[in-house]
Amino acid sequence: MRRAHAINCRAVLFDCDGVLVDSRQAAERAWTVWAHTLNVDPQKVLLGMHGRRSVDTVKLHISERNREPAFALIEATELATAPSTRAIPGGVELFADVHSRAAVVTSATSILANARLAAAGYPAPLVVVSGSDVSTGKPSPQPYLHAAERLRVPIDECVIVEDSPAGVYAARAARPARVIIVGRAVPPRGGDIAVRDLRQVRWAHGALHVFTS
Repeated sequence: MRRAHAINCRAVLFDCDGVLVDSRQAAERAWTVWAHTLNVDPQKVLLGMHGRRSVDTVKLHISERNREPAFALIEATELATAPSTRAIPGGVELFADVHSRAAVVTSATSILANARLAAAGYPAPLVVVSGSDVSTGKPSPQPYLHAAERLRVPIDECVIVEDSPAGVYAARAARPARVIIVGRAVPPRGGDIAVRDLRQVRWAHGALHVFTS
């Protein structure tokens, strides 16, 4: 039997990769190429790159004097893979419905995030908070708090939609009205709601309606 959860909210803050778009294979391919080019162990790179700003991943593996060209390399490599990005099922429809009250909060740069969203068929977001817009990226709540400020909506009247461990940690720490977790990488707890993909989420009458089994 399906259960319906109605969440009254004024804004929806979406992570990008893994929530709105499926870029996992493209991103892992890009980071693997990057690692081999710079003689870094690709397995160590892939282990901690999801949900983390590229600049923070680069810092983990590259000496300070070489970080700027290393960051430029991964940005160019990921941009080259952006056309292969596809939408998460249900994402385009939901995002279109909440477009005027939505923000995209991503650890990627705004250029890369917008390229992936466009390739997947999304309308251009009105608000994008990228990894370069904050001093501390996920798992800090700062990106989500900044997005709520830009939308001029209190964070406790926002719903955050996330998928990665770092992102979910950031979302919970921001203390929104509710956290919706997409996929199975992070088990729900407390007031979290878990969905397979965004086909289980609808917007109607000022509320998100989430259907779970």
